Amino acid sequence: MIFSSIPFLFFFLPGALLLFFAAPHRRQSFALLVASLLFSLWGEGTFELALLGSIGVNFLYGRLLAKNNERHPARGLLLGGVFLNLALLAGFKYAPFFAGMLNPALVFLHLPPLAVSAIHIPLGISFFTFQAIAYLVDIFRHKTRPAANLVDFALYLSFFPVTLAGPILRYPHFIQELAARQCGFEGFSEGVQRFILGLAKKVLLATPLALLADQIFTLPAPNLSPALAWLGALCYTLQIYYDFSGYSDMAIGIARLFGIRIPENFNYPYIARSIRDFWRRWHISLSSWLRDYLYIPLGGSRNGTARTLINLLVTFLLCGLWHGASWNFILWGGYHGVFLLLERSPIERWRTKTWPVVQQIQTLVIVMVGWVFFRSLTLADAWHFLLAMAGAGPHGPLPLAQFLDKKALLDISFALFFALPVLPTMQQWAATLAERAGRWNHAFQVAIQLGRLIVLGGLFYFAAISLAAGAYSPFIYLKF
Repeated sequence: MIFSSIPFLFFFLPGALLLFFAAPHRRQSFALLVASLLFSLWGEGTFELALLGSIGVNFLYGRLLAKNNERHPARGLLLGGVFLNLALLAGFKYAPFFAGMLNPALVFLHLPPLAVSAIHIPLGISFFTFQAIAYLVDIFRHKTRPAANLVDFALYLSFFPVTLAGPILRYPHFIQELAARQCGFEGFSEGVQRFILGLAKKVLLATPLALLADQIFTLPAPNLSPALAWLGALCYTLQIYYDFSGYSDMAIGIARLFGIRIPENFNYPYIARSIRDFWRRWHISLSSWLRDYLYIPLGGSRNGTARTLINLLVTFLLCGLWHGASWNFILWGGYHGVFLLLERSPIERWRTKTWPVVQQIQTLVIVMVGWVFFRSLTLADAWHFLLAMAGAGPHGPLPLAQFLDKKALLDISFALFFALPVLPTMQQWAATLAERAGRWNHAFQVAIQLGRLIVLGGLFYFAAISLAAGAYSPFIYLKF
């Protein structure tokens, strides 16, 4: 069950809110845990045992780690806890991939190959595993105390707004928000607004862009012209942004309905002037997790240029692998790692002397090319698509106009427009006008609120009827 679905919008979410607000304040965490476990159970069945097992093992392990870490650093225990979490993740997500890598060597040694069939991947396992690892590392670093309450810790790993695809939470922040939660009208209103904006991103922009991108990416290589290939890359570039940032907005909004603030996950990444800047703006909770729990422990930038470059490349290769058990994802991660390395070379001093808009276009083109690896099913598919983008492949017979009709042009135009920081700019303008309104300030504020209500109501209406009509596309990050 995903947020942009009729069952969630009209059954599960109202039921969860009713359960939460009907409970006494001291029992609301338990009510929210019940709702979160029911959400995970919906469609998962016995695979929810992976989540429950992670909760139980990490709760006990955290207390054991803290007890043994009081006087002397218990590095061995920490490594054991990290290994247990990674073993759970690898067992479900990477076993067939690793077996496929190992089998050629086994055949060469005249040993029987490993027969590992595809395994159902529990939803959100990549996210709650990273949260569990962060919790253990923070205990080891004395940044947090072990959870004293199983209900609160279970809610940390299973909190349903973030279970499927983040943002990745940190235990100290979450437990502080849980203790200080306030469920007032203003916060609830903010949550509703944020949720509707995220829903509109997903349903009204990401879904039509997904249909167009899928049509182009599934074309045979001989049918792809350079213009058509670039159109497909652009559509997927916009689709994945609105799909994922829309989900993050919905997650932030839902959490706010329950009085909990969770971190922002996107900050207009397509206006970035460098790949480093892009990763400060894209999937912020993941990039900060990789920095704090992988890059810095590897040595960060403390041990000379060569070691820094190796640490960066290793971090982004593993970032790619985290996204999926495929060479496409590994290559995508390495691709970003290489450009991060180049940005630490003398080339960067020349590049930063160009106009800011040129830097933005350069960065966007690099990101778009990278998304081809991310979207393609195989390396061969990615290679043929990139050849078409470069004009090196056979020019296809299909005209661009066959795909780029008036509706597609409108969808792409809106997507490009709102990928810029338009909303913050409009909010600043409104605040400035309100200050200058003088004695008309109250009337101006009423007009602004009324206009916002009309826009949000319209967005929700059109999103809801689109879902009811069956205009649905799977959420991209569900498979991660």
